[in-house]
Amino acid sequence: MSAELKTGAAAEAVGRAPDREAGGRRPAAWFSRAVLRNGPLGGLAALVVVMAALSKDFLNGQNLLNVGVQASVTAILAFGVTFVIVSAGIDLSVGSVAGLAATVVAWAATGQGLPVWIAVLLGLAVGAGSGLLSGALVAYGKLPAFIATLAMLSVGRGLALVISGGSPIPFPASVSRLGDTLGGWLPVPVLVMIGMGLVAALILARTYAGRAMFAIGGNEEAARLSGIHVKRRKLVIYALSGLFAAVAGIVLAARLTSAQPQAATGYELDAIAAVVIGGASLSGGSGKASGTLIGALILAVLRNGLNLLSVSAFWQQVATGLVIALAVLLDTLRRRSTR
Repeated sequence: MSAELKTGAAAEAVGRAPDREAGGRRPAAWFSRAVLRNGPLGGLAALVVVMAALSKDFLNGQNLLNVGVQASVTAILAFGVTFVIVSAGIDLSVGSVAGLAATVVAWAATGQGLPVWIAVLLGLAVGAGSGLLSGALVAYGKLPAFIATLAMLSVGRGLALVISGGSPIPFPASVSRLGDTLGGWLPVPVLVMIGMGLVAALILARTYAGRAMFAIGGNEEAARLSGIHVKRRKLVIYALSGLFAAVAGIVLAARLTSAQPQAATGYELDAIAAVVIGGASLSGGSGKASGTLIGALILAVLRNGLNLLSVSAFWQQVATGLVIALAVLLDTLRRRSTR
C-alpha cells in the first residue's frame, strides 16, 4: 500500500510539473504578447519620456502643439495609405497627389477666378481621380501596385509643375485659414487631422468597404469567392487614398499660404512609415487608424526632439530609418506569434 501511495504521489507530482512550468512561462508569454500588441503606444510613451528627460523645452505646451501640427499632414496622408496597406497594396503617389491637388486649388481660385468652394471641390476631385486611375491600373490593368503608383507619383508631380509653371501660386486666403489657430492656441491642422482620423476609423470599423479591405488583404481569392467584387473595391480603396492625399495637400498649402508644386516631396515614405510603425502589416489584413495616428506622432516626436537637441538632419534620417526597421521587425514577430 505504501508503495502504491508513493507511486501515486510521484505520478501526481509529475503531472503537475508541466503545469507549474507553463505557469512560470505564462507571465513572460503574456508580457511579450502585450509588447507586440501595444508596441506603438508603448514606444510613443517611451519616446516622450526620453525626449522630456533630454530637453527641458520638449514638454512646453507650445512645443507639444507644434508636434501635433508637424504630424498633421503626415497623419492625414497615412490614414489614406492605411486603406491601401490593409488591403495588401501600396501607394507611392500620395505625396505627389497632395502637391497636385493643392496646385489645382490655387490655380483655379487665384489664376482662373473660380469661386473658392468650387476650386476646393476640384482639388478634392483631382485627388480622388488620381487614386481612381491608380486603382484601375492595379485592378484592371493587372499592374503591380508599386509600379502603378510609382507612375502616378511621376505624373502627379509633373502635372503640378506644368500647371504652376514651376512657381508657387498664392493660396486663397479663406482656405489658408486651415493653417491658422483657433483662439490663438489650438491649431486647425490638428483638428483636421483628428477629424480625418475619425472618418478613417469609421470606414475601417463600421462600413462594408472597410470589411472588404480587411478581407482582400487577408486573402484576395477567398474574398472574391465570398462575393466581394475585388476589382471595384480596389477602385474605392485607391480613390479614398487619393482623396485623403488631396486633403493633406490643401492643409499643407494652407500652412505655407501658397501652393508649391514640389510640396510634399517624400511624404509618401513618411506616410507608409507611419502606417507600419502604427502596427499595420505590409502583408495586409491588419491595421487601425489609431495605430496610424500613433505612428505619425512617433515620427513627429522623434524629429521634434532631435531638432531641440540640435541633432544634424543627416543623423535624423538615420534615426528615422532605424525606427522603421524596428517597426517592421515587430510586425514580423507579431505575425509569427499568431501562427
